[in-house]
Amino acid sequence: MHRDSERHKLFNRRALMLGGGKLLLISPLVARMYYLQVIEAEKYKMLADENRISLRLLAPPRGQITDRFGRMIAENQQNYRALLVPEESPDIETTLDTIAEIIPISGKEKNRILKETHKSRKFVPMTLRENLNWNEVARIEVNAPDLPGIMIDVGQSRYYPQGKMISHVLGYVAAASEKDLNGDPLLELPGFRIGKAGVEKTLDMELRGKGGSSQVEVNAFGRVIRELKRQEGQPGEQIALTIDMELQQFIVNRLGDESAAVVVMDVHTGDILSLVSTPGFDPNAFSRGLTKDEWRELANNPKKPLINKTIAGQYSPGSTFKMSNMLAALDKNVVTPAEKIFCSGSITVGDSTFHCWKKNGHGLVNAEQAIAQSCDVYFYELALRTGIESIAIMAKRLGMGTPLGIGLAGERPGLIPDKKWKRDKLGKSWLKGETVIAGIGQGFVQTTPLQLAVMTSRLVNGGFAVTPRLTRPHETPNTDDPGNRAFASLNIPANDLNLVINAMRRVVNSPAGTAHKSRTNDPNFEMGGKTGTVQVRRITKSEREQGIIKNKDLPWERRDHALFVGFAPTSAPRYAVAVVVEHGGGGSSVAAPIARDVIVEAGRRQSASPGVLTANRSVSSKANNTNKTKRPRA
Repeated sequence: MHRDSERHKLFNRRALMLGGGKLLLISPLVARMYYLQVIEAEKYKMLADENRISLRLLAPPRGQITDRFGRMIAENQQNYRALLVPEESPDIETTLDTIAEIIPISGKEKNRILKETHKSRKFVPMTLRENLNWNEVARIEVNAPDLPGIMIDVGQSRYYPQGKMISHVLGYVAAASEKDLNGDPLLELPGFRIGKAGVEKTLDMELRGKGGSSQVEVNAFGRVIRELKRQEGQPGEQIALTIDMELQQFIVNRLGDESAAVVVMDVHTGDILSLVSTPGFDPNAFSRGLTKDEWRELANNPKKPLINKTIAGQYSPGSTFKMSNMLAALDKNVVTPAEKIFCSGSITVGDSTFHCWKKNGHGLVNAEQAIAQSCDVYFYELALRTGIESIAIMAKRLGMGTPLGIGLAGERPGLIPDKKWKRDKLGKSWLKGETVIAGIGQGFVQTTPLQLAVMTSRLVNGGFAVTPRLTRPHETPNTDDPGNRAFASLNIPANDLNLVINAMRRVVNSPAGTAHKSRTNDPNFEMGGKTGTVQVRRITKSEREQGIIKNKDLPWERRDHALFVGFAPTSAPRYAVAVVVEHGGGGSSVAAPIARDVIVEAGRRQSASPGVLTANRSVSSKANNTNKTKRPRA
């Protein structure tokens, strides 16, 4: 009995020890379960939901771009795409062969698609072809039973209704490259496009908008079961440009096949009414993706359609620079308006002879006559008296030799040289002969067509430092208030400006003026201006003696550049125009008629839209500076 009692106690002790050991072992597991299921419950619930619910980014609609009157010039259109869902096609290769009979799919593309089907998940749609037209979509839908796994999807792509007419202003969009990636998840979305040139690039962030999101339920394999929630993105801003699209189109048609640049500017507000560089390119081709042949054709075109000549083309201004030279001389008091200088046809400086375009000279000419008849010898003498430093200072005051900040990538600064520039850049001293040729806008002097338009505007708007703008204020998208921009005065005496204005008026309207044949027929819309003809080759002494070869007898690339700057109406200047025709020949015969037609069209559109293009201001006009080449009549 006693032995049984002892045995029972021993058993109880052992059971208790075993139970305590088990309890000791199981307590961490219980604590861990309590921690996971109670304390960390919310965390793991969220992780489970995230594993079940996928949040996907939605691309926002890109902002639209309009001209000054609200005409659409960049918009979004439906983009029909053919997609392939590999798991729904029992034989992908056969399916691709069948659809290749409906839409073009090269052997290279076919191999790419087959490789991608092995890398990606079978239920994830793959893009076969974008930008399908309606006939292609219809043919695919009709043949759907024979195309298992093929489906049509509708997205958005950028579309430019005006195409080449405004390609250099708008630029284009394309897929983001590796260097564009900056952490913005939108850039990594398939098919997402960003601005690569023009306004599309400089205002890309405004146009891009903000992405939306789609909350979808997926299974363990990542296949979408259903959409739970959707929040649409915020569309990009609508941008209104200062461009008048009808005027833009008129200019493009007027230029035809020329390699040229034309800028039309409101002299008071700085609004760019037209910015044309020809030939242009089709921005829609960049949006969908250029073929190798298309790129090769653009890159090898001698007229350089990819370059915006209005802001990136740098040209010797020739005689269109002479007004700047005149104002510099008047500012320095080295000449008076009435003083006459004799032109015999040439001038000798040191051992070099500099010729006037008129072989036998102009005789005695005063300031206005020198500009009206574009006498080179007069401005040679003026340059020598004034000096390159004063010439450079006045040119820069008028807007030349520096970027104007119009808001387009690729704007070039031009070049207004002085002694320091040559010493720093070339390590050489300035020569007197270089001052002579700078006086007629040649030598080292380089300007852009935009700078010439700004120079003209500053000459004729009363002497204010107007700067160009390409976008309109949001609060006044369709009105034109010349008082909405305050510009500093250039402090050029009104008498000096009026002298230049009157001289430019004589250039066009005086029988002796170099652009007399291009005068307007409307006395209420009289044009003033200055011609320029710039040599791109050197004329040898023997050629002068034997007779200078005419432009029409030279290869295109060796012909002179034709230039003209002008304004209208002369009674109350409102518009400034700058025209450069590469290898066009004479400024008076080629550029001036184009400028006349353009500025008359601008005036006609003003009269047709009095509520929008009004508000002329009577201001004392400034003169325009022009320069001539050595030989041809500018």
